[in-house]
Amino acid sequence: MKIIGLVVKDDAEARATADTLSEWFGSRGISVLRKESIPPVGHPPAGDLIAVPPETDCVVVLGGDGTLLSAARWIGDQEIPILGIKFGEVGFLSATTGDQVVTAAEALLGRPLKTEPRMRLEVKVIQNSEEILRETVLNDVVINKGALARLAHIVTSVDDHYLTTYSADGLIIATPTGSTAYSLAAGGPVIHPAVAGIILTPICPFTLTNRPLIVPDSVCIELRLDQRYEDTILTMDGQSGFTITEQTTIRVCKSDHPLQMITLPGQQYYDVLKAKLSWSGGRI
Repeated sequence: MKIIGLVVKDDAEARATADTLSEWFGSRGISVLRKESIPPVGHPPAGDLIAVPPETDCVVVLGGDGTLLSAARWIGDQEIPILGIKFGEVGFLSATTGDQVVTAAEALLGRPLKTEPRMRLEVKVIQNSEEILRETVLNDVVINKGALARLAHIVTSVDDHYLTTYSADGLIIATPTGSTAYSLAAGGPVIHPAVAGIILTPICPFTLTNRPLIVPDSVCIELRLDQRYEDTILTMDGQSGFTITEQTTIRVCKSDHPLQMITLPGQQYYDVLKAKLSWSGGRI
């Protein structure tokens, strides 16, 4: 390896670890491209969206899931592998924890990288027949009403075939990776990252028979509001978002560019799942 990207959470411990890690890589002749992860502000959020240089060998993230999602946006559609090291609340996406940072760094240099592809979604936003935004997301796409808004009525089609109109506080379109995020909190299923599917999870649906639905990852989902609402927001991975109207159409399909997640020796998805969800006495 010659260049490693380092994305660091705005946290004193993470920054101190980043300093140590940068020195450790530097002593081995590896350049470190460091980027501070700043929480998104506004709709759309302010911030630098310039992609990581393509010659970067991998990206190491010191932070929680939000920091890793930010790093995934930084990588964009490039095939640069990513490793998460937990300095956050939950860390479903992290391969290891902060106290194992040197061991993880040694693993990066000691053997060929082992990665697993994580499906992402391509989101297109169309306003008055013009595409105004295209973005790739790892976890989820969410339509959510504001605090004082009424129920949102979200007309949903799959492969140009009308499915239903969700009357709910909102709707989550999630990947298997995102199944343990907002979708899970809204009552959606946990899906192994290797399962090829997309999850539609309504948020507090008015019609109780509107349950979470898993569709093949080969479909294209189209969403729009059936009437005008104030303060209805589209968010992508919790990192970017803006207000939508009845003139907005959202199309969500599987991206051609999965995220390459680095896995470490002995790491098992089921062990992470049990620990994070406190199954069988596991601890977070």
